[in-house]
Amino acid sequence: MVVLMSLSLIGIIFVQAYFINNTLINEKNQFTLNVKRSLSFVSKAIEDKEFAVFDNKLQEFIEKGGKPDTTALSEIILKYQDNANNETVIFRNGILEESYKIPSLFFEIGLDSISLNRVQSNQETKVYSNNNLTGEFKISPEKSFQNIQSMSPLQQAHFIAATRERFKNIPVYKRITSEEVSGFLKKQLKNNGIDINFEFAIYDKDLATKVQSDDFEVSSATLGVPVFLDNNGESDYRLYVDFPERNKFLFSTILKMLLLSIIFTTIIIVAYSSAVYQLIKQRKISQIKTDFINNMTHEFKTPIATINLALDSIKNPKIIGDQEKVMRYLGMIKDENKRMHAQVENVLRISKLEKNELNISKDRVKLHDLVEDAITHVELIVEDRKGYVKTHLEASKSSVLANESHFTNVIVNILDNAIKYSDDAPKIDVYTENVGNNILLKIADQGNGMSKQVQKRVFEKFYREHTGNVHNVKGHGLGLAYVKRIVEDHQGHISVESEKGKGSVFTIKLPLIS
Repeated sequence: MVVLMSLSLIGIIFVQAYFINNTLINEKNQFTLNVKRSLSFVSKAIEDKEFAVFDNKLQEFIEKGGKPDTTALSEIILKYQDNANNETVIFRNGILEESYKIPSLFFEIGLDSISLNRVQSNQETKVYSNNNLTGEFKISPEKSFQNIQSMSPLQQAHFIAATRERFKNIPVYKRITSEEVSGFLKKQLKNNGIDINFEFAIYDKDLATKVQSDDFEVSSATLGVPVFLDNNGESDYRLYVDFPERNKFLFSTILKMLLLSIIFTTIIIVAYSSAVYQLIKQRKISQIKTDFINNMTHEFKTPIATINLALDSIKNPKIIGDQEKVMRYLGMIKDENKRMHAQVENVLRISKLEKNELNISKDRVKLHDLVEDAITHVELIVEDRKGYVKTHLEASKSSVLANESHFTNVIVNILDNAIKYSDDAPKIDVYTENVGNNILLKIADQGNGMSKQVQKRVFEKFYREHTGNVHNVKGHGLGLAYVKRIVEDHQGHISVESEKGKGSVFTIKLPLIS
């Protein structure tokens, strides 16, 4: 399940990354397309603006009495019959082309004078009924003079070609200003949804001109378009634009989707991690419960077997009459019963501690007295194994606020562990010393010791060091968990220092009372 969930989560993350990357690529392509479209419009706008300027100057010159140097007149007359309607249609188009030489006072382009053409158009279409059409007829249309915006496509093409040819060698900064280019770009880019800062420049071949923004620099993301095209559709001039905040703008377009993706993916990862943690924890608890039941079974098996044997022995007619042996077997039954009762009490005490139901009343006691009392509980076992428990009670003050029964059990549990985990004769030293307003109790043994990993978990409930199939030390992993809870309930602190094969030192720090 964990493997399948992990693969699914990794797959979801990769799919999200793939779609976000594709979206970013699409946004980059769309951005480039919008910029190119905007530049094309700007190039056309620059050209139209230049044509409009020359056209306006020409009109101004004519209004001040300017006369054409040359005049050419072309006229087209078209006549056709509409038999279906019994009508005659006559179309007339007269085109007058006039060439003017305009002095330099009208232009700031560094020339003494410049030649411009003006095209006049005279058009008329009339429809005559064939029934009323007799003799000669005259066409007297009113003349209409047009500027470039109102010319026919043919006339516009003629004007544009003439203008391009005459002004292609004029310096670009005299044809357009940086402010005008900036205005055109800002308008067109905004129309295409690009409202960010930009830098621009017009280049003459590979050389920068005066028409540019202050901080323009060519980069790999710079886009350009030709401006001021000649009659062959070519130009030496190119308008370049660059966006310093391009990446920031592109990321802002997918920011909401990116944030939502990150949030939801994070939720999935947290939920997944929690689920895996719970699975591992439940598995661990299941193993701990199994070990606990097995250990408790072993703990009770021996006393029960001993009690049964003692009872069978007492029933024996040869023994029931022997008062001494009967009392001995009854003592064994009592001791084993007390042993089972102690195991049950240990479990109940831990359960009550976790539920905060264990009522621990505290009184003023001397820690040295508790140490001496605890040693008496284990000294017979130590002597039987040819070991010793030595005391080094050097603390001048040992009065603490504690529960006599529970704290004695704490010391007994630590001493009992020191005995159980010593393969040879147990050698135990008990020290006390004052440190500030606290008293330190150290219980050092020369037993088997423990690894760093075991030290980190030795105070956990049900935890026991794994020893493979060897179960030479009985227990259920509750002793030190109980010790830690009682010490902390007394506002104290317990720690352990150990080295594998060299023994352990348990240190308890308790606050003194005056």
